[in-house]
Amino acid sequence: ESSPHLPAPKDVMIYSYNFHSFLRWSPVKVDRGLVLYTVHFKTGAFNQWDEVNCTRITQTECSLPWSLKERRWTVVLRVRAEIGQVTSDWVETDPFVAERNTTIGPPKVNSVIVSSDSLLISVTPPFGSEAGDVLQYRVSYWESATSTTKKETKTSNTLFKIRNLKELTLYCFRIQVELMTHSDLQLLGLQSVPECYRTTIS
Repeated sequence: ESSPHLPAPKDVMIYSYNFHSFLRWSPVKVDRGLVLYTVHFKTGAFNQWDEVNCTRITQTECSLPWSLKERRWTVVLRVRAEIGQVTSDWVETDPFVAERNTTIGPPKVNSVIVSSDSLLISVTPPFGSEAGDVLQYRVSYWESATSTTKKETKTSNTLFKIRNLKELTLYCFRIQVELMTHSDLQLLGLQSVPECYRTTIS
């Protein structure tokens, strides 16, 4: 039975980064006793609450299990606080769909090879792609001296060149991922931190 004496968790939110998703909440403060938390989930397809691997845990976050890694599923989670036999009310999240609600991080820049008129850039995508994904890299670059005139190029290769650069000139670039999913949703990732390189002399 839920008890009026035990407050329910607050700030209950699903966080998702590169399709790794977890539930977080603020700790419930009580005068005495150890507060434990239990998390349940249900999917859009089955209106039935199930346990995840977070039953009577002390920490205030719960990682979504791999059984819920289908990006297109609609998932709802709920959490409650417990001390002994006393429990709080459940707090439910809004429906969550990873394919819409995840944050995509920037790609990792592995290497940059500089020549007099180009930068050859190698990147790794921020997550493992699934069948049907179309992943593109949006590269914006500019002369360091004139950061106002930015140029942009798009590529689906993890190894690509920024061409037609001036020699002995400092160029900076940032990259972000653009993901087209099988449901024709377009997700735009976070931009990488700018990196700057000086072209060589021919």
